[in-house]
Amino acid sequence: MNFLTIGHRGVMGVEPENTLRSFVAAQEAGLDAIELDLHLSKDGALVVMHDTDVDRTTDGSGPIAEKTLAELRALDAGRGERIPVFEEVLDAVRSPLQAEIKDVRAARALAEVMRERDLAGRVEVSSFHQEAVAEIARLVPGVRTALIASRYGTDVVERAVEAGAATVCLNIRRLTLEVVEHARGAGLRIIGWVVNTQEHLRLVRALELDGATTDYPDIKRTGRFTA
Repeated sequence: MNFLTIGHRGVMGVEPENTLRSFVAAQEAGLDAIELDLHLSKDGALVVMHDTDVDRTTDGSGPIAEKTLAELRALDAGRGERIPVFEEVLDAVRSPLQAEIKDVRAARALAEVMRERDLAGRVEVSSFHQEAVAEIARLVPGVRTALIASRYGTDVVERAVEAGAATVCLNIRRLTLEVVEHARGAGLRIIGWVVNTQEHLRLVRALELDGATTDYPDIKRTGRFTA
């Protein structure tokens, strides 16, 4: 089985999260794919940030949705990095991407870029929200989608199937064999997050998951040898 290692917001354990610096480091570390988060700026740009506001990860404050791209560009996102837009990430790295969208509006903006650049084969789209997953699938034929869940039971499988997702990305702290078996019965791939310790890595390998999202690049090396 090909066990995938996915860089969480790049390699956020060692570089500023969701920055080009972090994404390039993830690629250079040999991670199989890179996960990132997308929000819309006030003027409709697909900006790469996790939170709804800029307070935690930049030297600014306030909601992303209330700032123009130019205003966001003026902020320091860590070590002198600027907040990137999605198109810049596409050009900066060659790795497959897993793009997390926060709502239906972001799904529509992402769909436009994906159609223009023919990205269905390179970009998997994920979300906590079923409606966003269903919307991107409607707008981009052939796109691979994933439903993310933090607090869940076996019901996550039905929700993923209903949304048309092929993958579930699940918080490993709540993961059970029952959920894994239920997902396998529905033909779903399973990615565990966030896997940052050998204990967590042993768990996801023992449960025979398809991959792990991690903050640290060394999981790529140790993951091959962990039974």
